[in-house]
Amino acid sequence: QVQLVESGGGLVQPGGSLRLSCAASGTMFSPNDMGWYRQAPGKQRELVARMGSGASTNFADSVKGRFTISRDNAKSMVYLQMNSLKPEDTAVYYCYYRHYWPSQKDYWGQGTQVTVSS
Repeated sequence: QVQLVESGGGLVQPGGSLRLSCAASGTMFSPNDMGWYRQAPGKQRELVARMGSGASTNFADSVKGRFTISRDNAKSMVYLQMNSLKPEDTAVYYCYYRHYWPSQKDYWGQGTQVTVSS
């Protein structure tokens, strides 16, 4: 089992920045992915950014050039630095962890609210 705890959400004005953090604990296997999804009201959950244990990354087109993802594997942490925030970035952001061995399994955090508004 893996537990994920997010922090760092809040209210920010358009053009501002926020940094989300996610702490993982429990039994983790490699290879694995850690990253962030988000879900806005009335919309499906979508991938924002992911980073594999080998440091490969993927970003949603809507956040490329504005968001960066990083990991501290020694601390089992993943971070999402969000710059130039827009009102359309408003959503609940969920941290996730996925391992592929011994079988593929996903774990989710409880979510943290990000609101971009003036």
